[in-house]
Amino acid sequence: MVKGSLAALAIAASSYVWAGPQVEVETTLGTFTIELNEEQAPISVANFLRYVEDGSYVGTIFHRIIPGFMAQGGGFDTDMKQVSTYAPIQNEASNGLRNDTATIAMARTNDPNSATRQFYINLVDNDFLNYGQRPPGYAVFGQVTKGFEVVQKMAQQPTRSIGYMKDVPVTPIIITNATLIK
Repeated sequence: MVKGSLAALAIAASSYVWAGPQVEVETTLGTFTIELNEEQAPISVANFLRYVEDGSYVGTIFHRIIPGFMAQGGGFDTDMKQVSTYAPIQNEASNGLRNDTATIAMARTNDPNSATRQFYINLVDNDFLNYGQRPPGYAVFGQVTKGFEVVQKMAQQPTRSIGYMKDVPVTPIIITNATLIK
C-alpha cells in the first residue's frame, strides 16, 4: 500500500507540469486518465491524439508488460497482428520531460524518428531512457494522473512469449475505449 501511496504522491507533486488535454483510456482491467503536455511535446501529443480521435486504439492491446519497468501498447490487435499506422514522427526526447513513474512516452525502433502509434507507461523511474542518459532518448509526452493503480495491476498479470514477442500478457489487456475528455 505504501508503494501505491508513493506513486500517487509523485503524480500529485508533478501534476502542475501537465496542463494539456486529457485522455481517458478504458481497458479490460480498468480505466486511467492521461494528461498530455502540448507545450513541451507538441508533435507527440498531436500524433497520440490523432489515433485517439480516429478510434484506432480501440481493440488494441498492451502487448508487452515488464514488472518494474513499463507497460507497452497501442500497436497490436488481440490476434497479435500489428495494426496500421500513420507516418513516423520526429523524436522529441530532448523536450525536458523525463521517463519518471506514471509518465507516458513514445515507443520506437532503433531509428530515433520511427515512433508511430505504440506508447509505453513507465511503472518506475526509468532514467536510462531519458535524452541525457541515452541519446537520442525516448519522448515523454504526458502522465497518468488518475487510475495509475490500473497500470500497476497490468504488471501483476502473468505473461508469456508468443513467437519473437516476449512479456505478452496471458490474458489480453484490451483498450476498449480512448476518449479525449478535455
